[in-house]
Amino acid sequence: MTGYENLIAGYRRFRTGSYREQRLRYDRLAQGQSPRLMVIACSDSRVDPTRVFDAGPGEMFVLRNIANLVPPLREITGQSSVAAAVEYAVTILEVDSILVFGHARCGGIQAALAPMHANRFIDRWMDQIAPARDKVLAAHALSPDVDCQKALEQGAVRLSIENLRTYPFVAEAEAAGRLSLYGAIFDIAEGDLRVLDPQDGVFRPLRVDLDSELIEE
Repeated sequence: MTGYENLIAGYRRFRTGSYREQRLRYDRLAQGQSPRLMVIACSDSRVDPTRVFDAGPGEMFVLRNIANLVPPLREITGQSSVAAAVEYAVTILEVDSILVFGHARCGGIQAALAPMHANRFIDRWMDQIAPARDKVLAAHALSPDVDCQKALEQGAVRLSIENLRTYPFVAEAEAAGRLSLYGAIFDIAEGDLRVLDPQDGVFRPLRVDLDSELIEE
């Protein structure tokens, strides 16, 4: 089957399966949404934040783009789907949290580290993290054991959080204690989640006891 045909088959399974099972939830959602969390994630088909965080319909307001990037306000001169989505989440939905959700083996990050100069839209989009990329490459030149891919995946999440604060409505909500910003990176192969520590800017693994319950760090 083609990708579209798979899509239609999936809808039929949904309509006769989980939609029926969660009919009361969908009846409530038809009246409006009130998620408490916005997730800014990568478009990568392998990483679905609703699956990773076991979230149901209506629990997350999700924005996805290449490499989970947020451009700084100063670089927006016209329409911006990112800025519009963030504004909607913060000022209309009044979410209390925004998570920038990166992942390992990100193709966008690979493109930033080795631009092909043939994919003009991808290259222009990834130019947003040029400052972080240049720092990573400089560190790699001094210490070849630096993992550029991993370092830039982390750098992109940190930079997107910094860029979120350039939007006045985000900065105002955070300063008033109505909004908190978070960062995390998911490893596709291992299933591990590394969470950004806001105190020292280090990504640390979230420990999970796979035989019982979550263990607090």
